[in-house]
Amino acid sequence: MRRRLVLLSIGTALFLAAGIVQAQTPSSKSTTAIKGTVVGADGKSVPAAAVTCQSSAGMHPRVVHTDSKGHFLITGLKQDNYDLRATAKGAYSDWERNLPLRKGQTKDVTLYLLNGNTALSGQLPPNQKN
Repeated sequence: MRRRLVLLSIGTALFLAAGIVQAQTPSSKSTTAIKGTVVGADGKSVPAAAVTCQSSAGMHPRVVHTDSKGHFLITGLKQDNYDLRATAKGAYSDWERNLPLRKGQTKDVTLYLLNGNTALSGQLPPNQKN
Protein backbone atom coordinates (compact mmCIF):
# COMPACT_ATOMS: atom_id res chain seq x y z
CA MET A 1 0.00 0.00 0.00
CA ARG A 2 2.81 2.35 0.87
CA ARG A 3 4.53 1.56 -2.44
CA ARG A 4 1.34 2.45 -4.33
CA LEU A 5 1.07 5.73 -2.47
CA VAL A 6 4.67 6.61 -3.33
CA LEU A 7 4.14 5.73 -7.00
CA LEU A 8 0.91 7.72 -7.04
CA SER A 9 2.68 10.71 -5.49
CA ILE A 10 5.51 10.51 -8.03
CA GLY A 11 3.01 10.19 -10.88
CA THR A 12 1.02 13.17 -9.58
CA ALA A 13 4.20 15.22 -9.22
CA LEU A 14 5.26 14.42 -12.79
CA PHE A 15 1.79 15.27 -14.10
CA LEU A 16 1.79 18.61 -12.28
CA ALA A 17 5.33 19.37 -13.42
CA ALA A 18 4.35 18.66 -17.02
CA GLY A 19 1.39 21.02 -16.64
CA ILE A 20 3.63 23.77 -15.29
CA VAL A 21 6.09 23.40 -18.16
CA GLN A 22 3.26 23.50 -20.70
CA ALA A 23 1.75 26.54 -19.02
CA GLN A 24 5.07 28.42 -19.21
CA THR A 25 5.88 27.52 -22.81
CA PRO A 26 3.39 29.87 -24.57
CA SER A 27 4.40 32.87 -22.47
CA SER A 28 8.10 32.21 -23.10
CA LYS A 29 7.57 32.69 -26.85
CA SER A 30 7.16 36.34 -27.67
CA THR A 31 6.18 37.94 -30.93
CA THR A 32 7.85 41.09 -32.20
CA ALA A 33 5.40 42.78 -34.56
CA ILE A 34 3.84 45.92 -35.93
CA LYS A 35 0.08 46.08 -36.36
CA GLY A 36 -2.09 48.90 -37.50
CA THR A 37 -4.71 50.47 -39.67
CA VAL A 38 -4.57 52.45 -42.90
CA VAL A 39 -7.03 55.35 -43.03
CA GLY A 40 -7.96 57.31 -46.15
CA ALA A 41 -8.37 61.08 -46.54
CA ASP A 42 -12.10 60.57 -45.95
CA GLY A 43 -11.39 59.10 -42.48
CA LYS A 44 -12.45 55.57 -43.47
CA SER A 45 -10.23 52.50 -43.25
CA VAL A 46 -8.69 51.37 -46.56
CA PRO A 47 -8.83 47.70 -47.60
CA ALA A 48 -6.11 46.25 -49.86
CA ALA A 49 -3.64 49.07 -49.16
CA ALA A 50 0.03 48.14 -49.50
CA VAL A 51 2.11 48.75 -46.38
CA THR A 52 5.88 48.85 -46.84
CA CYS A 53 8.00 48.10 -43.78
CA GLN A 54 11.78 48.21 -43.67
CA SER A 55 14.49 48.69 -41.09
CA SER A 56 15.42 52.34 -40.73
CA ALA A 57 18.78 51.43 -42.27
CA GLY A 58 16.86 50.52 -45.46
CA MET A 59 17.40 46.80 -45.06
CA HIS A 60 14.95 43.92 -45.55
CA PRO A 61 11.91 45.71 -47.02
CA ARG A 62 8.61 43.84 -46.75
CA VAL A 63 5.20 44.62 -48.17
CA VAL A 64 1.92 43.44 -46.68
CA HIS A 65 -1.65 44.35 -47.58
CA THR A 66 -4.47 45.45 -45.36
CA ASP A 67 -7.49 43.21 -44.86
CA SER A 68 -11.09 44.12 -45.70
CA LYS A 69 -11.21 46.39 -42.61
CA GLY A 70 -7.97 48.23 -43.36
CA HIS A 71 -5.92 46.37 -40.73
CA PHE A 72 -2.44 44.93 -41.19
CA LEU A 73 -0.05 42.80 -39.15
CA ILE A 74 3.69 42.36 -39.74
CA THR A 75 5.22 39.61 -37.60
CA GLY A 76 8.59 37.97 -37.30
CA LEU A 77 10.45 41.25 -36.97
CA LYS A 78 13.76 41.67 -35.15
CA GLN A 79 14.51 44.30 -32.56
CA ASP A 80 15.31 47.40 -34.63
CA ASN A 81 13.95 50.76 -35.75
CA TYR A 82 11.50 50.58 -38.65
CA ASP A 83 10.10 52.86 -41.35
CA LEU A 84 6.53 52.35 -42.61
CA ARG A 85 4.50 53.77 -45.46
CA ALA A 86 1.11 52.92 -46.97
CA THR A 87 -0.08 53.34 -50.55
CA ALA A 88 -3.41 52.70 -52.28
CA LYS A 89 -5.05 53.93 -55.49
CA GLY A 90 -2.60 56.79 -56.12
CA ALA A 91 -2.59 58.01 -52.53
CA TYR A 92 0.18 57.50 -50.00
CA SER A 93 1.02 58.23 -46.40
CA ASP A 94 4.01 60.09 -45.09
CA TRP A 95 6.78 57.78 -43.90
CA GLU A 96 6.49 56.80 -40.26
CA ARG A 97 10.22 56.91 -39.52
CA ASN A 98 12.42 55.36 -36.83
CA LEU A 99 9.65 53.45 -35.07
CA PRO A 100 11.55 51.65 -32.27
CA LEU A 101 10.60 48.01 -31.83
CA ARG A 102 12.03 45.92 -29.00
CA LYS A 103 12.07 42.15 -28.66
CA GLY A 104 8.64 40.80 -27.72
CA GLN A 105 6.93 44.14 -28.37
CA THR A 106 3.98 44.83 -30.67
CA LYS A 107 3.58 48.43 -31.83
CA ASP A 108 0.23 49.75 -33.02
CA VAL A 109 0.28 52.48 -35.69
CA THR A 110 -2.20 54.31 -37.89
CA LEU A 111 -1.08 55.41 -41.34
CA TYR A 112 -3.09 58.19 -43.01
CA LEU A 113 -3.30 58.29 -46.80
CA LEU A 114 -3.16 61.70 -48.45
CA ASN A 115 -3.76 62.56 -52.09
CA GLY A 116 -0.59 62.19 -54.12
CA ASN A 117 -0.63 65.87 -55.16
CA THR A 118 -1.40 67.42 -51.77
CA ALA A 119 0.68 65.45 -49.26
CA LEU A 120 2.96 67.75 -47.29
CA SER A 121 5.56 66.60 -44.82
CA GLY A 122 4.19 67.00 -41.31
CA GLN A 123 0.64 67.64 -42.53
CA LEU A 124 -2.11 66.28 -40.29
CA PRO A 125 -4.90 64.20 -41.77
CA PRO A 126 -8.06 66.21 -42.59
CA ASN A 127 -9.95 64.83 -39.59
CA GLN A 128 -7.16 65.80 -37.11
CA LYS A 129 -6.70 69.21 -35.52
CA ASN A 130 -3.72 70.77 -33.72
